[in-house]
Amino acid sequence: MFEQYRRLLFSIAYRLLGSAADAEDAVQDAWLKWAAADRSQVAEPKAYLSRIVTNLALERLRSTRHQRETYVGPWLPEPILTGGDAAEAVTDAESVSMALLVVLETLSPLERAVFVLKEVFGFSHAEIGEAVERSETAVRQAAHRAREHVRARRPRFPADRARQRQATERFFAATTGGDLNALLELLSPDVTLWTDGGGKVRQALLPVIGAERVAGWFAAMAGRSYAGVAAEEITAELIGINGGLGLLFGGAGRVIATVTFDFDEDGRIAAIHNVANPDKLGAVAGGEAYDVS
Repeated sequence: MFEQYRRLLFSIAYRLLGSAADAEDAVQDAWLKWAAADRSQVAEPKAYLSRIVTNLALERLRSTRHQRETYVGPWLPEPILTGGDAAEAVTDAESVSMALLVVLETLSPLERAVFVLKEVFGFSHAEIGEAVERSETAVRQAAHRAREHVRARRPRFPADRARQRQATERFFAATTGGDLNALLELLSPDVTLWTDGGGKVRQALLPVIGAERVAGWFAAMAGRSYAGVAAEEITAELIGINGGLGLLFGGAGRVIATVTFDFDEDGRIAAIHNVANPDKLGAVAGGEAYDVS
């Protein structure tokens, strides 16, 4: 019975925590609680297990908030491979995108849990109330606040996957070739680059804003060593990351960075998320795609 819902439990925990490693730990702890429970008293296993993993994830989220607030440079979620191209392996690719996970970081733990359970997995307000131990009225209020917060910071645009794939492929070619002009054509004027090295890999400690500055940053990276890997040893490939097509950089037998994109209504790149902290690359280094639909 637990195995039947393991994928769902990981999918909930990952969206709440933004970390594959922490989500795996939460699922394992949920298993221990499930194994010790009197299951003859469990009428709805799905709701029961979802409640357990949600509360475990919330406990972990609250305990790590200070750690994230004192993080060196921008804190980005831990990327995961999602297989295929864009939405092939993810029913709702947007809900696991790096861009949305970054927005979810700005919600309170309660609002984040309510948003994920309601908007992504379709739990009722009453079911969520039981999971987070709040009244249905409180859950409705939290859901409204969370939706408005996300809408204000994450406007939804019609997803033209073919156009986004083309832009990603062109960015890949321009970056590996150091073509500044080609990069400028692909970027929104107010594009923002977020780089996460965690103080372990040299990265920009503040967001890089503006097409010229972002293009210059990537053009300057071409032909240079990165994360301790000589330029001639660096490899790059297009691969499915967090529900979209992204770039995976490797060298010296290890993964050294991922780059994912967010797009505006014109199909130009509006935000770039670059994760190079080696502590956050374990999930992609494993080479296994996650099914988080």
